[in-house]
Amino acid sequence: MWIRSSMTYRTSFVITVLGNLLVTGLDFVAILLMFSQVDSLGGWSLPEVAFLYGLSATAFGLADLTFGSMDVLGGRMRDGSFDILLVRPAPVLAQVAADHFALRRLGRITQGVLVLVWALLTVDVDWTAAKVLLVPMMLVSGGVIFCALFVAGAAFQFLAQDAAEVQNAFTYGGTTLLQYPPTVFGKDFVRGVTFLLPLAFVNWVPAAYVLERPYPLDLPHWAAFLSPLVAAVCCALAGLAWRAGLRSYRSTGS
Repeated sequence: MWIRSSMTYRTSFVITVLGNLLVTGLDFVAILLMFSQVDSLGGWSLPEVAFLYGLSATAFGLADLTFGSMDVLGGRMRDGSFDILLVRPAPVLAQVAADHFALRRLGRITQGVLVLVWALLTVDVDWTAAKVLLVPMMLVSGGVIFCALFVAGAAFQFLAQDAAEVQNAFTYGGTTLLQYPPTVFGKDFVRGVTFLLPLAFVNWVPAAYVLERPYPLDLPHWAAFLSPLVAAVCCALAGLAWRAGLRSYRSTGS
C-alpha cells in the first residue's frame, strides 16, 4: 500500500529519491573536506575510509529500508492504534516494519553503493578469494545487525513508551560511527562497540582483514569471519526482546 502510494506521483518520487541521495551524500562530503586538509585519518587513507563508509552506508541503508519505520511504534502505542495491528491475521513485527514504508530510502542505498564501488576501484588491496567473499558477507551481515538494532529499539519502546530518539542514537548514530576508522577512537570505546554492542563486526573487524590493517584490540585473524555468527546472535536476542515487550503490552488504558 505504501509503495503504491509513493509511486502515485512518479516525478515527486524520483525527486525525493534524488534528494535523499544528495542529503545522505553530505556525510561523505564532510570526509572529503577532512582529506582536503590531511593525507590520512587515524592512519587510514581516503580510499580505505571510503571503503568503511560504503560498507556502513549500504548495510545500514538495507536495514533502514526494511525496518526503518520501527520508530512509529511509540506513537501507535500512545494513540491506541497499535491495538489494531494485534487483531490482524499477520505478524505484528512485519506490520510495524511495513508501516509508513518509505521506498525513497533507496537513495541512501544507492549513495552507499556508489562510494563503495569507487573505494573498491581505488583502494590498494591484494585481493584473495577470502577477501572477495568478505565484501558481500559484510553487507548482508551488517544489514542484519542493524535490523536487529531496529527491532531491539522497538522492543525498548514497550517499556519507555516513546524512545524513538534512543533507538536512533544506536542505529543512525551507529552507522555514522562506523564510517570512520577505529583508530580515531579510544580503546575503551572500541572495546564497547566490539564486545558489548558488536557494531564493529559490521565493517571494522572484517575490513581490517581485507585492508591488512591491525585492529586496535589485536583480535585473531579468524575474527574477521564472525560477522554472520554475530548477526545471528543479535537477531536471536532482538527477537527475545521483541517477544518479551509484546507480551508485556497492556494497551493504552484509555
